[in-house]
Amino acid sequence: MKRYIILILNIMFIAIPAIAQSNYDSVLSQIEANSVTLQAFKQQVEAQQLGNRTGIYLQNPEIGFGYLWGSPASTGNRTDFSVTQSFDFPTAYSHRSQVSEGRNMIAEYEYDRLRKELLLQAGNVCVNLIYSNKLQIELDKRLQHAQSIASAYQGRFAQGDIDILERNKAQLNLLNAQKASEVNVIERSALQAELVRLNGGKPLSFDDMIYPIYAIPQDFEQWYSQTQQNNPTLQIIAQEIEVSRNQEKLNRAMSLPKLSAGYMSESILGTMLQGVTVGVSIPLWENKNTIKQSKAQTTAWQNMEADAQVQFYNLLKTQHAKALSLQTMVNEYQKALGTTNNLDLLKKALDQGSLSLINYMLELSIYYDAMDKLLQAERDSWLASIELMQWEK
Repeated sequence: MKRYIILILNIMFIAIPAIAQSNYDSVLSQIEANSVTLQAFKQQVEAQQLGNRTGIYLQNPEIGFGYLWGSPASTGNRTDFSVTQSFDFPTAYSHRSQVSEGRNMIAEYEYDRLRKELLLQAGNVCVNLIYSNKLQIELDKRLQHAQSIASAYQGRFAQGDIDILERNKAQLNLLNAQKASEVNVIERSALQAELVRLNGGKPLSFDDMIYPIYAIPQDFEQWYSQTQQNNPTLQIIAQEIEVSRNQEKLNRAMSLPKLSAGYMSESILGTMLQGVTVGVSIPLWENKNTIKQSKAQTTAWQNMEADAQVQFYNLLKTQHAKALSLQTMVNEYQKALGTTNNLDLLKKALDQGSLSLINYMLELSIYYDAMDKLLQAERDSWLASIELMQWEK
C-alpha cells in the first residue's frame, strides 16, 4: 500500500521534467497538411482568384461583314467590312486591376481565417486529450486502490470481521472507480476519432500528457498591438475598404465617355472606299448612382472595421484575464496539494480501525475532488491560452 501512496504522489503533475517535449505543434502541422477541408478551400480560393482576374482587360474586338445585292442588277452588289475596338476610359483599366488584386487578397485572408479556425479546433481537441490522458492515469490509480480496498474488505467479510454493509460500501466504491475510468476511456476514444477526422481521415494518435510551452503575456496592451495585425477578419475588412475605394474610382472612370476606333471598307461597282472610324459613347443613364453606392459601401465597411476592432480587443482582453486567473488557480491547487496530502495518515487510520470505511472514502473524495479540480484548471487554462496563441502566428 505504501508503494501505491508513492505512486499517487508521483501523478500529482506539479512539476514537468525540463527534458519533456510536447507533440502539440507537430500534430497541428500534420492536420494543416492533411486537412481535406483546407485542401478543398484552397482550390476554391484559386478558382475565385482566377475569376477575379477575368473581365479586367479590353473588350473583344468586333468584326463586321456585309454583302448586299443590288436591284436592279445594274446597281451592282455592295460589300462592307469593318473591325472595331471599344475602349473604356483609360484609367478604368488600372482601377479594375486594383479591385481584382484586392479581391484576391481577400480570398487569401479568408483561407487564413479558415485555417486558424481549424487549427484552433484541433488545438482544443489536443488540450482535451492531454487532460484525458492525465486523468486516465489518476483514475487508473484510483481504480487500483479501490480494487485493493474491495479485495481486503471481501476477505475480512469472509472471516466475519465486518458485516455485509461495510463490504458493500467497498464494492460500490470499486464500481464508481470502474465507471469513472470507463467514461474517460470513451471520451478519449471520441477525441482521438475527432483528431483523425480533422487530419483528413489519416491515422493520428496523440498520447501526450504535457501541455505545449507558452508564457501568457503579462503586458496585454503591448502584446495586443503586436498581434492584432494577425487577425484575418480585420485584414479582410481593411482590404474590403481598400477595394471599395478602388471601386469608387472605377465607377467614376466608367462614368466618363467610352471610345471606339476601327477600320471600315466598302466596295461597290468596282469602287473601293476605306478608312478609319471613331466613336464616343455619352454616359447619361447607364451608371447612374454607382458612385453614390460605392461611397456608401466604403462608409459601411469603415463602420464595420471600427466595430470589429472594438469587439476583437475586448474579446482578447477577456480571454487574457481568464488565462491569467486560471493559471493562478492552477498554482494554488498545486501548492495546496503539495503541502496538505493526508493520504498516508488516512490509510494508517483506516488500517488501525480508528476511521470507518465511509469516513475514509469521504476524506479520500476531498483529495480526489481537489485533484480533479487541478486537472480541470490546467485544461481550462490551456484552452484559454491557445485562444491567445493563435494570434501570434
